[in-house]
Amino acid sequence: MITNMGRPPRRRHDLGRTLSSAAGGARRLDWVLFGSVLALAGIGSLLVWSATLPGDGGNPLDSVDQLVRHLVHLGVAAAVCLLVAAVDYRTTRAYAPIVYAVTVVSLVLVLTPLGAVINGSRGWIVIGGFQFQPSELAKVGLILVLATLLGEPRDGETRPMTRDVLYCLLVVAVPLGLVMLQPDLGTSLVLCAIFLGMLSLSGAPVVWVAGMLSTGALGALAVWWFDLLEPYQVDRIATLMDPAADPQGAGYNSAQALIAVGSGGFEGTGLFQGEQTHGRFVPEQHTDFIFTVAGEELGFVGAAVIIALFAVVIWRVLRIARGCDQPYPRLLCVGVATWFGLQSFINIGMGLGILPVTGLPLPFVSYGGTAIVANMFALGLVLSVNSRDRGFEF
Repeated sequence: MITNMGRPPRRRHDLGRTLSSAAGGARRLDWVLFGSVLALAGIGSLLVWSATLPGDGGNPLDSVDQLVRHLVHLGVAAAVCLLVAAVDYRTTRAYAPIVYAVTVVSLVLVLTPLGAVINGSRGWIVIGGFQFQPSELAKVGLILVLATLLGEPRDGETRPMTRDVLYCLLVVAVPLGLVMLQPDLGTSLVLCAIFLGMLSLSGAPVVWVAGMLSTGALGALAVWWFDLLEPYQVDRIATLMDPAADPQGAGYNSAQALIAVGSGGFEGTGLFQGEQTHGRFVPEQHTDFIFTVAGEELGFVGAAVIIALFAVVIWRVLRIARGCDQPYPRLLCVGVATWFGLQSFINIGMGLGILPVTGLPLPFVSYGGTAIVANMFALGLVLSVNSRDRGFEF
């Protein structure tokens, strides 16, 4: 009888501890980082909505199918982000080999009859109405495995040694080779950048870092010298050098993107009011060229806000990395910052005509289920590190 009477207070005490822990977790969450990402996702939803409206000038509320799908993707991605953030990153580390293995198997399946060619690249697995892009998952898997190999020196060692770097080269080579077979040059560049960024800040021997950079430069020169690029890739580079050379052919995408961005002026034409956007002059404007919609309809001001939000995101991720006590979580954050930084730079540069067209979406902004889930997964890893690496439970 005494035991039964004693139970309710203990349950109330346990509930109080749980609520206190949850409240502390919410306070510890990097709200500047999370809020900046939510702002990018919100702006992106409006841009996707505008970019997918029919060009007849009708009521935007009459065409919300693509917007609804995009919001569903965002909802699933946000749930994934919070789930990953709630899990100890040391637990996530244990599943790194599984994520990497799933990535490699998926990239292999892309090259089978299950793979579908979209926009000249065999980068999708299509089963019925379900579409999945394994190369986006490859970025997450590579970061997890590289952080494990470079961030956990063996007994008696304080930094990665030559054998660790060799293991990393093998780990990078497999997904990189499979992505290049699609071919997907943009994702290949991102994978290489992730490796170089994490290697440079891992404490690995400087000779390896210098060697990787030199090898990359020589490799790029050899590809150009021996004419190993696909014809469409050569055309894109030639167009970058001279945008007016073929405005109706290879240079069409870049030319129309510049017209759309330029027509926005300082304040933009207004949301849902972009003539270039609704006239469908810019291809793939809800995915690869989403920044041109911002440039036209939101103008210089709106485009600058997007760039500023990305700067805040990358700054906060690097700030979390700097505060880490252990190399593994620090390298996780470095890999994510490198990914977001380079991919946003390439996408925005593509829209402004200063970089060749590569087909990379703008993180958190562009339409795309696999991409937004992968982005949010990576964000969840960073938030998990921020919550725990300093002795805090989320």
